[in-house]
Amino acid sequence: METFSITTAIDYVNGEPHIGHAYEKILTDIVARHYKKRADKVFFLSGTDEHGIKIQKTAKSLNITPKELCDKNSKAFIDSWKLLDIEYNKFIRTTDDYHKKTVQDIFEKLLENGDIYKHKYKGLYCSGCECFLADKDLDENGNCPIHNKKPELVEEENYFFKLTKYKDKIIDHIKKNPKFIQPEFRVQEVLNQLENIEDISVSRAKTNVEWGIEVKSDPTQVIYVWIDALSNYITGLGYSTDGNCEENFKDFWPVNYHIIGKDILKFHSIYWIGILMALGVELPKSIYAHGWIMIDKNKMSKSTGNVISPKSIMESFNLKSPDALRYFMATSAIGGKDGNYSDIDFKEKVNADLANNIGNLLNRTLNMLFKYFDGDIKEEFINDNLINKTEETIKEVQLCFDNMDIQGAASKIVSLSDEANKYVNDNAPWTLYKEGKILECGCVLYTILNLMVKIALLIDAFCPNISKDMAQELKFDINIKFKDIKKNMLKTGKLITKEEIHPVFLRLDSEIIGSEAKKG
Repeated sequence: METFSITTAIDYVNGEPHIGHAYEKILTDIVARHYKKRADKVFFLSGTDEHGIKIQKTAKSLNITPKELCDKNSKAFIDSWKLLDIEYNKFIRTTDDYHKKTVQDIFEKLLENGDIYKHKYKGLYCSGCECFLADKDLDENGNCPIHNKKPELVEEENYFFKLTKYKDKIIDHIKKNPKFIQPEFRVQEVLNQLENIEDISVSRAKTNVEWGIEVKSDPTQVIYVWIDALSNYITGLGYSTDGNCEENFKDFWPVNYHIIGKDILKFHSIYWIGILMALGVELPKSIYAHGWIMIDKNKMSKSTGNVISPKSIMESFNLKSPDALRYFMATSAIGGKDGNYSDIDFKEKVNADLANNIGNLLNRTLNMLFKYFDGDIKEEFINDNLINKTEETIKEVQLCFDNMDIQGAASKIVSLSDEANKYVNDNAPWTLYKEGKILECGCVLYTILNLMVKIALLIDAFCPNISKDMAQELKFDINIKFKDIKKNMLKTGKLITKEEIHPVFLRLDSEIIGSEAKKG
């Protein structure tokens, strides 16, 4: 694999980041980190969506400018992703000058091609969704089902994109490319939405919405979210309508994955695809729609007061690194379904998998190596025990990632650690040593530590700080590619001293971690 590219949705900056936002970024970062061990070049794009009526109204209520509000809240997202060790290659803001210029050029190109026309419109507008809704889109009370509010009746003259012109092409592409929309159970949902698709508004009158990118040829209009926000995926890579695209666009478009929430699948799999078709730009390879994160099995909502930020969880549990939260969030949902966060589930999951399983296995094995062999690895210890199982797991983990089964990948890694724990208990190196079977004892310890190198490399995407600590104790390069993994990864000679042995992950709510922290 030469290149791999992935994007997240860009977050609307009318509020601050919560764990729903964090879930998507963690998931995407884990996928990007995994492919860094397989591809020559990886590109991960994220960012913030900063225009629209909600920003305008909120800024006015706070007596600040829209740009000041965007600067403040965009920084909150950037700070949160830094806290969670999210390693994007580029963070785009839709208020960036280069983005605004290219969006204007895109609008003009679509206008020149006859894909955009001006039309007087009267319809129901949901400011939460930033879109017009038909009666069929509303619930039995006439409310937007996502925001539980009645949309407002809006009448104005806007520019419209001829989405209906591309309806058949979009349907054909979806049917011919089974992995274009993932998970598979979302495909029919999109096809159903395409049945009654209409042309979409791609501008707003400036008299109603001032905070947006002006239409270059008609300054009375501002460009609407579908061309503004969605175009970030190509403007962030250096797309240009004149064909003079930057190297990143040439190298990384079409992206392997757009990672988005299920609530915006329609806009990405229909609106965005129609716009790309009109521009003559190649389509993304796949769009993956994840589910929502519930809080104690209830939907997050400001009105119920159960919105939780990633920062508050880390502070509540006194976490010095985000690995525990990254691991839990990545494993909290199965294949695009909704997941759930609770304090109890969080503690139980990370304690079981990271502390009791992987962390404890490494710690006790290193202590036995020091106790029985003064921390030395001897050449005669090397053997092939568990090698086949390990090689099989590496392939299975890669296959899970190829199918966007991130929870499944984590499960495979923990299962390999389970196998190693069973191997230790079955072979009892402490007994072998007491019986004078020194070589056999050394072989057992080598087998486990050699396997722990592979586990560290596999779990690096999920827990980069834990894997780095494991690499320091086991003296190997955590950044090697999967193709460079060998049967035997440990060097002979002094591996570790007593002072170098320390737990790579402490139990949550142990005497050291979280004992004085309040619940989050």
